[in-house]
Amino acid sequence: MSLLRFFMLLALVVWMGGLIFFSFVLAPTAFGVLPTRHLAGTVVGRSLGSLHWMGLVSGVVFLVASLLHNKWSSGAVRPFAILNMLILLMLVLTMVSQFGISPRMATLRTSFGDIDTVAPDNPARVQFNALHQWSTRVEIGVFLLGLVAIYVTARQFSPG
Repeated sequence: MSLLRFFMLLALVVWMGGLIFFSFVLAPTAFGVLPTRHLAGTVVGRSLGSLHWMGLVSGVVFLVASLLHNKWSSGAVRPFAILNMLILLMLVLTMVSQFGISPRMATLRTSFGDIDTVAPDNPARVQFNALHQWSTRVEIGVFLLGLVAIYVTARQFSPG
């Protein structure tokens, strides 16, 4: 059972660590160092795709380990346990971003050429900005749910 707990914790560490690194290091650095917003957006967009895949794999690993842990420790799989539901919601939000929001943003970015040359009131730019806001909200949602999942996991595995 220790191995299952390890995989659950590892999955959370990878997913949340990736979110923290992306949000507080990679994106600000890309936009602060690269010569154009277009280049920075390209780096951030590709990195976000990698982050999403890390999250999707981590979420599946967590759920499988959690279901097996529940089965072996209590005799019941408990798929609707709060921890599993938090991870499932994180997975759903990540899929919405990866397969819904991100592709639409990428299509718009491609149609612009260089985003820095597109007027802020251009309808496509307005749509891109709205999608970017939704992307940010979704990532914040995943992060907050992840913090709750870490707390619940810590309580579940604490000796007292």
